[in-house]
Amino acid sequence: MAQYKKKQKPSVSAETVNEAEAVAKATQRPGQTKEQTKLIAQGIQKGIEEYKKRNKGKARELDKKLKKVSSQQPQTSDEVDEVIEPQNKANLLPWILLVVSWIGFAAYLGLAPMSK
Repeated sequence: MAQYKKKQKPSVSAETVNEAEAVAKATQRPGQTKEQTKLIAQGIQKGIEEYKKRNKGKARELDKKLKKVSSQQPQTSDEVDEVIEPQNKANLLPWILLVVSWIGFAAYLGLAPMSK
């Protein structure tokens, strides 16, 4: 006779369970039974676990790619400076636009005829 093994449930963190229960209680409808709320909490818990699995996999893939790139091309300090420099220019654009708009506003107020 063949023996059947019971499926082992993956370990569930208490944090995930608490978070799922809190969301289920927050979205609870009037007249909803405790069993229904419990089922909703279980569904939310499964969704949270699936989300965490996917993110863990994506993070692992990203780490592998980063390690591969960093091992192929070690960055020197000059390369790091080149990467940082364009970001500083991008941060100046909003400030420049703000100053130009204020100058335009002041010119508009100065040139507009004053009517009483």
